[in-house]
Amino acid sequence: GFLPLTSYLCFWDSDVRFVVGQERQEVFAHRCLLACRCNFFQRLLGPELGPGLPSPVVLSTVPAEAFLAVLEFLYTNSVKLHRHSVLEVLTAALEYGLEELRELCLEFVVKVLDVELVCEALQVAVTFGLGPLQERCIAFIEAHSQEALRTRGFLELSAPALLPLLRSDKLCVDEAELVLAARSWARVGAAVLERPVAEVAAPVVQELRLALLAPAELSALEEQNRQEPLIPVEQIVEAWKCHALRRGDAARGARCRRRRGTLPREHHRFLDLPFK
Repeated sequence: GFLPLTSYLCFWDSDVRFVVGQERQEVFAHRCLLACRCNFFQRLLGPELGPGLPSPVVLSTVPAEAFLAVLEFLYTNSVKLHRHSVLEVLTAALEYGLEELRELCLEFVVKVLDVELVCEALQVAVTFGLGPLQERCIAFIEAHSQEALRTRGFLELSAPALLPLLRSDKLCVDEAELVLAARSWARVGAAVLERPVAEVAAPVVQELRLALLAPAELSALEEQNRQEPLIPVEQIVEAWKCHALRRGDAARGARCRRRRGTLPREHHRFLDLPFK
């Protein structure tokens, strides 16, 4: 049988030493086993070294807990996953080409998916092109939109991950709240990237459906936009045009289509666009 994973951390005949994560935790393992079980480690470790203390292999981007889970899988062909670290284990499995571990992680993520986890899971899905997981996350956010928009994970989404959400007709949130959430998201990105808010928001802000806002709301947004630019002036002008013409023809298109959570406003009857 297999020894407990902790036995391998300082096992006497280990011949490879890793320094893992920001914690720089030392982890000892067996070169032959890793190379046989995983092509990534086969390429990384190369041929066996001579006797003596092995030179450390530094893996600073993978958290220690996730790396230990990978080793547990490689040594035992099973793994105990935890909600707080499963996405890091999934990321490691994808980067190391461990298909079976990837599937175990995906099954676990779907099982424990909740408001706090869903945006982080969506980001991983978009980053690595995991279509089914992306669809599952978007469907979850559509059903729990207001709660998801308030999470740290939402604020940390990349623009490519945020775009499919803003394009959805099924979000259970009003457009006024969505505009506020987009502004908060852009502010966080601007602080992290040290770029203007409008520049950070540019890839996604065109998906906001400003014509759904009442005239008073649109005026307030326009004033705020003067103080803190977020939305291109041309986009606001198009929303005013819809109000001025008061005809459905002027509003046909995705940017004026009501979402599932759109609150009714008097001018919506002129849009002549039922929710789809």
